[in-house]
Order: sequence, then structure tokens, then C-alpha cells
Amino acid sequence: MTRAPAASRVAVLGASPKEDRYSFKAVRMLKEHGFSPIPVHPAGHIVDGLRSLKSLEEIADPIDTLTVYVNASVSSAELDRIMKLNPRRAIFNPGAENPELAEKLRKAGIEVVEACTLVLLRTEQY
Repeated sequence: MTRAPAASRVAVLGASPKEDRYSFKAVRMLKEHGFSPIPVHPAGHIVDGLRSLKSLEEIADPIDTLTVYVNASVSSAELDRIMKLNPRRAIFNPGAENPELAEKLRKAGIEVVEACTLVLLRTEQY
């Protein structure tokens, strides 16, 4: 697994406005570690002070990492948008695993990691 460059942009698919959710905590911790999180949720919530984009399609500039917090049926439906976004890597957090999507991303040259974003950040492996 390769580490993200400092201050890189990170799309958080499934970001929640609820502070007890791991996806909210990921947005907050990414900010605390100097990264630029981009929350993505169809409802366009405010997540830790950042307005969510409603779709991955709304991300205009390149991102380094896509971190996934949605179930496999939701993430599978995002395949075309993920491919168009072309992140350097995708992190599938616990509960968001999607082996079929992961294999398609790998074949497209996208690094795939199955791990917890929060743990990676806390242990300086992100």
C-alpha cells in the first residue's frame, strides 16, 4: 500500500452528517491530518463544516484517494463515475467491502485497499 501525498484531495463516498458515524469521523480526521476531504452524499449534507457534493460527477479536479463508506450495491452503481474520476487508490472501509468492484478497479490500475481509513490515519499509514 502506498501512502497519500501530504494535503492531497480525498473523496469520502457516503459521508454522513452524524458525528457518531465513521464516515463523519473520517472527514474530520482527514482535515486534522492536513488532507482535503470532499464529502459525497446524494442529500448534499453539511459534514463537519463542508457541504457534501451530491455525486462523484461533481468532482472537477483530480483526487488522490476515494474512501468508500457505502454498501456494495451502492458502490457497484458508482463504477462508471469512479472510473471517470480515476483516483490513484480506493479504500474500502469495514462494512463497505465489494470484491467485484475492487477487482474492476485493480484491472483499471487503481490501487485497492481494504482497511479502515481512521486506523490508517492514526497509525500514520495513510
